[in-house]
Amino acid sequence: MIRIFDTHVHYDDAAFDSDREEVLASLKDSGVLRVTDIGAGIASSKTALELSRRYPWMYCALGVIPGQCSELNDETWEWLQAAAAREDKCVAIGEIGLDYHWDDDPADVQKEWFSRQLRLAAEVSKPVVIHSREAARDTIDIMKAEHAGDIGGVMHCYSYTKETARELLEMDFFFGIGGVVTFKNARKLVEAVEYIPLSNLVLETDCPYLAPVPHRGERNTSAYLGLVADRIAEIRKISTEEVLEAAWHNAHRLYKIAET
Repeated sequence: MIRIFDTHVHYDDAAFDSDREEVLASLKDSGVLRVTDIGAGIASSKTALELSRRYPWMYCALGVIPGQCSELNDETWEWLQAAAAREDKCVAIGEIGLDYHWDDDPADVQKEWFSRQLRLAAEVSKPVVIHSREAARDTIDIMKAEHAGDIGGVMHCYSYTKETARELLEMDFFFGIGGVVTFKNARKLVEAVEYIPLSNLVLETDCPYLAPVPHRGERNTSAYLGLVADRIAEIRKISTEEVLEAAWHNAHRLYKIAET
């Protein structure tokens, strides 16, 4: 039986406003049995939490992405702290991190809130979902300074080299692999997927973004994750079934969820 856990979705996104319930109801037909909706700011975190309460098979992560740090103040930080500690369906803090591709938030502001959210994860004993773009060195340095290896978590949409992967493996982090691995220009990622142990790989879509080939440019959904598993299997020279089964178990370890 196919069992797929999509570890990173954004079904709270406006791209699903017209047919969200229909899309979610159809996922089981593709073997998608569990998903984690990831907050990318205060508003989306609140929506992700509400969705996770509505669907027994859905979980959520609460956090503020780099680029949205201006949302954080005493009031919103207090809500994030309380919800992260209180809500059982919240299984992680995220997505958090650094993004130097866009300049919506200055680097020093991003670093401050990344560190604070890492500390929040440690306080509530939940893993982190890390977003890092064009910021590998600073991301790793802050993770080490905040003892992220003790917290645990996943590097979302992994896009760095296998050398950076080695440092993350020393912290026993997971690596989120999605549609980008099917792109023609994904040479670095292919090398990383060859190198990273299967026990540290999880599947993700980042839907509605980053749909795999041949759907690149379309709205992404968890139903396309089989294409990502096929590509990982091809790279690693194993069966798609082996990839799916390992990723299923890994996702539950990542989020500390029982497989029942």
